[in-house]
Amino acid sequence: MERIRILLRKSLRFGAHKYIKLVESNGCHKRAGIDLVMEMQKRSEKKRRGRSCVDLFSGAGGLAVGFRKAGWNILAANDIDEDAALTFRQNFPETTFFLGPIAKLKAKDLLAECNINKGELDCLIGGPPCQSFSYNNHQRSANDARARLFEDYLRLVRELAPKTLIMENVPGILTIDNGSVVRVIASKLSRLGYAVSVKLLSAEQFGAPQIRRRAFIVATRVGDSNELLPIPSHGISRDTSEENRAYINKHDRKTPSRKKLVTIQQAIGDLPRLENGGGKHVRKMPSKRPTTQYQRNARKGATALYNHVCRNLSEVMLERMKYVPEGGNWRDIPRRLLTEGMKRARSSDHTKRYGRLSRKGLSATLLTKCDPHWGAYVHPTQNRTISVREAARIQGFPDEFQFAGESISKQYAQVGNAVPIPLAQALGEAALKHLRRSERKQRSATFIRSSVVTKRKRAA
Repeated sequence: MERIRILLRKSLRFGAHKYIKLVESNGCHKRAGIDLVMEMQKRSEKKRRGRSCVDLFSGAGGLAVGFRKAGWNILAANDIDEDAALTFRQNFPETTFFLGPIAKLKAKDLLAECNINKGELDCLIGGPPCQSFSYNNHQRSANDARARLFEDYLRLVRELAPKTLIMENVPGILTIDNGSVVRVIASKLSRLGYAVSVKLLSAEQFGAPQIRRRAFIVATRVGDSNELLPIPSHGISRDTSEENRAYINKHDRKTPSRKKLVTIQQAIGDLPRLENGGGKHVRKMPSKRPTTQYQRNARKGATALYNHVCRNLSEVMLERMKYVPEGGNWRDIPRRLLTEGMKRARSSDHTKRYGRLSRKGLSATLLTKCDPHWGAYVHPTQNRTISVREAARIQGFPDEFQFAGESISKQYAQVGNAVPIPLAQALGEAALKHLRRSERKQRSATFIRSSVVTKRKRAA
């Protein structure tokens, strides 16, 4: 990888407190405002074999890990978050990373670095930041600047002309402004020549021990877009409402009997015990043998156990946790220990807050903060939060995947922002099958046309 040195200095042109960034590469300097710079970090290993894929808004690489497991070659990726970029580059040395705002990412640079022409990219993946669409954001609006980032995604779709694309976001994108955002995206893709499908997929149905629903906008210009939607391999959580169950199962193709859901114990039961605030970022693999296929798959290829560290809970929080049984929540805590806000809550509200996971159950959606105040993030049998590695296991990351960042909070955030790997892999496999099916049809059509022309020539 070429050596890059970053220098910062004040610039009167951009104001007294504005900095500019100087990127030195091979003796050449480029000058731009920090919010304008795009820094290309070259791959340090050879490209892998497989279909070509580019990941936008990559984060730490959840979608990319799943696609790589499915056999894809991740040629390039982009994100603006430096910690997530460091994690991505550490785990994808075969991929060139474009660090900076997507507004400054140019298709010509992507094509040149990937050594492909417009129209040759097999799949473009990624999900614009979801905070502006999330149900947890009570001021959510389509006018939020973050909500407009999908326009840059669509700009790159137009300039790259990938054969297929997969855009991921939170379920809230389906309903914000009465669904106008999704309608605009679908309409613009249609005008670019793509067939479009929109579907809500749930992670536990693809083998993740987590109830996590995500909206996917998939599109193709080489066939039927419904072929890009994977068929669930596992059942659906009993906690799913009838309304959501009907929506998730809508248009599902028939499938053989589905596998049982993966539980928390099956996912993390082999990981070493930790004290509150304890753990090591790198330690030997645990001597305890894996007891489930999920654990064996997670350990495959790992030579050490990374990021098995947990946040430090206050004495007050630890006192609350002592009263919460496995599978319990804030309602099990004595009133005197609750915050003033929780004292005013109805018993039917906030059912995941101060929750303790159940070994026989699933995790609720992992957020960017594994903080008991916001959800069920307490270990089933230990008085502590789940570790970064346990959260990563719940998301389906392999143990060999290492999370970087200045703090444990940023590592939790990278895990929480990711698409669960089993779901991402299912999407990657479906996209591969779709492209192969399309190419078979194209070869068949070409053969038929050639046969017709030959017959006509003979008849003449």
